[in-house]
Amino acid sequence: MPKPRLIVFSDLDGTLLDHHNYHWSAARPALERLAAAKIPVVLNSSKTAGEIRALRDELDNNAPYIVENGAAVVIPANCFGPGPEQVETFGASRDDVLALLAQLRDEGFQFRSFSDMSAAELARNAGLSESAAELAKDRAGTEPLLWEGDDASLEAFRQKLAAQNCRLVQGGRFLHAMGTFDKADGVRFLLRKYEAQYPAEKIIAIALGDSPNDQHMLEEADIAVIVKGAQSDSVSLPSQSRAIRSIKEGPAGWNECVLNLLIEYGY
Repeated sequence: MPKPRLIVFSDLDGTLLDHHNYHWSAARPALERLAAAKIPVVLNSSKTAGEIRALRDELDNNAPYIVENGAAVVIPANCFGPGPEQVETFGASRDDVLALLAQLRDEGFQFRSFSDMSAAELARNAGLSESAAELAKDRAGTEPLLWEGDDASLEAFRQKLAAQNCRLVQGGRFLHAMGTFDKADGVRFLLRKYEAQYPAEKIIAIALGDSPNDQHMLEEADIAVIVKGAQSDSVSLPSQSRAIRSIKEGPAGWNECVLNLLIEYGY
């Protein structure tokens, strides 16, 4: 019986990247084995296209990628056949989100978003270099923020966003104000692309994440891997998927779970 075709979808911060230093080296053995087997690793993150491009270069990754919690899918040139790079967008633009946030600030809600911060301030808050912070500030569909009010006003803030078809999602370090899309939209879109490219093959989607921001992405996969981290206990085990919780944290947990799955499926 032929092996199934595996597609890996992975969150970054706290999952493939260490929460504290953003290193991925602990996952190197699994990444090398995936590359040797020509299994695509689709990065699916709150990070911007510029940030993910820089990381893809480090990883020598040529798969499609999902940016800003599902705001857009970037398909590299010649990925699913001849053609230039394509960008598929979902939901509200960042300009729409910023306009709504400005209105809510005028109503008295207290927060500080990326657009309020200089690159130097963002670098301090996010543990980034200033050049990386500049990439993080160049956004298309979402606006991360630090909440400065109390819990009661945060709930009212969420309700105000929802009334305007926007959401507030908890990421690894920041809350993300965004439209009604999420990481799962990009997963569904790309799975249709892979299914069309390989119509005669069984495709198994593996998704890895560590926070509530990854919940819907995990639910879309055949195999959901919840990587141990600061917020992983808040992630529910998807009932419609096979679910695994890593023992180790971050990229070490990512590495162990992926290697075990590759062995299981004969890679």
